[in-house]
Amino acid sequence: QVQLVESGGGLVQPGESLTLSCTSSGSSLKNIAVGWFRQAPGKEREGVSCSAGGDDTALYARSVAGRFTISRDNSKNAVYLQMDEMTPEDTGVYYCVTNLGTWCRQLIENEYTYWGEGTQVTVSS
Repeated sequence: QVQLVESGGGLVQPGESLTLSCTSSGSSLKNIAVGWFRQAPGKEREGVSCSAGGDDTALYARSVAGRFTISRDNSKNAVYLQMDEMTPEDTGVYYCVTNLGTWCRQLIENEYTYWGEGTQVTVSS
């Protein structure tokens, strides 16, 4: 099993940036695919991005492509989601996820087995 912990959420204004972090205690994230989902109030969870463990491959939802960047620092056992040019539509609880496989699967909720508790992101003026 792997326990994922998200951090870095908060309140930002439209157009600003925020970076989320995902770490794991007791498990290495180095060679496994790690992704991010989000859930806005009253809406279903949406896949945002995924970073493959085998190479630099990354997936992005159309709604965030060009604005969000996923990266990892293996020395810190962490995966990051840098969010730029944020809009109110980016508001929601952001979850770090993995299926323990090397490669990213589709950004669909049931493709990922392990989920963190989530961190709240609010974009508002």
